[in-house]
Amino acid sequence: MSSKTQLESQPADWLRLSIQGAPVGWLSPRRAALAARWLPAAVLQSDELNWVSDSPGEQLEAVALRLREQGEIGGWRNEAYACECPVSDPCAGFGSELFRLERAAFRFFGLMSRAVHVNAWLPDGRMVCGRRALHKATDPGRLDNCAAGGLAAGESLLDCARRELWEEAGVPAVLSQGLLPSGAVRSRRIEPEGLHDEVLHVYALELPEGFEPCNRDGEVSEFVCLSPAQLSQRLDAGEFSPDAELVIRHFGREP
Repeated sequence: MSSKTQLESQPADWLRLSIQGAPVGWLSPRRAALAARWLPAAVLQSDELNWVSDSPGEQLEAVALRLREQGEIGGWRNEAYACECPVSDPCAGFGSELFRLERAAFRFFGLMSRAVHVNAWLPDGRMVCGRRALHKATDPGRLDNCAAGGLAAGESLLDCARRELWEEAGVPAVLSQGLLPSGAVRSRRIEPEGLHDEVLHVYALELPEGFEPCNRDGEVSEFVCLSPAQLSQRLDAGEFSPDAELVIRHFGREP
């Protein structure tokens, strides 16, 4: 397995978010002021928002709900991600869990999350790609991997990959047993919702001849099967979501 990193630096005036003494996120000055207003005993300095709590997950969830009510956080999913204690190379290993928080709040606080992406091919070398439904909160209508999704707190990488393959592409467990780990890449960029910081764990899967993907959760509007030449054209045209493009360019140009 290989690990790579593609990082975009946050603006110079953004503040470090430290929770329980661990530097876990980044906030714009406006978001730092909003968070400090609701976080009990938070210390807001010129370059850092420092906060210590006996129950950080519970209290941060309550703050996130208030921010949601104010329209600062959208796309609420009622699904928790795990915020980890930072490690030197999160593509190579996990940090210990500090707390859990609604996934929609991660970008606001600039917290690092994890996701699984599956590059899948047919025997003739075509890559199976899904198109994100228009109602998706992020990158609606863009092309994506065969299956991809955020890693829920407490879920294993393989369980996540198999779940997403079934929900998004109708790949049964008997076929997803063939998943092979390809590596990981860290994606970090500024989005309107805040800082997107995510480690993308990549798997490869060869599907049998004649397999027809079928979406089951309403998150994929269609599937397209692209030859290597077609795939390159679509990538160069910017038709893929940023994370899917990153994953394919690093790990998925060939079956």
